[in-house]
Amino acid sequence: MLNTIVRGAAILAVLAAAMTPVFSDDDFPIVGTYTKDEACKGDTARREDLLVKITRQNVESSMASCTILNRRRDGRAFQVHLECRMPGDLTIMGDATFIQRDDNALDFDDQDHTSPAVLHKCAGNSAAADVESHRQ
Repeated sequence: MLNTIVRGAAILAVLAAAMTPVFSDDDFPIVGTYTKDEACKGDTARREDLLVKITRQNVESSMASCTILNRRRDGRAFQVHLECRMPGDLTIMGDATFIQRDDNALDFDDQDHTSPAVLHKCAGNSAAADVESHRQ
């Protein structure tokens, strides 16, 4: 009986590992720092109110700090399910879409179409480096 339970647990562990998606950087190439609706250069690149930082786990902006709960890629489109903490201790959940453009920008839209934007990638910056530099 114990052997049957151990084998069943081992089979479940193997199945769970096989079904867990493994994401490479190629699966989520939108990681980086962006500016909202303006090219990321000069003073614009330093304006906190325009910066959007995307990591594999989070989307950070002046409007909210969001955790990516789930993501799905369909060609150049990335659908993400987010849990966002907003000012005033408000937490909301929702879906958003990022679509990669040929010019390295992203078209962004949320599920209610309340905040569409074009996110312009900042050259030479990674979100991880920016987040780390803000902690110091």
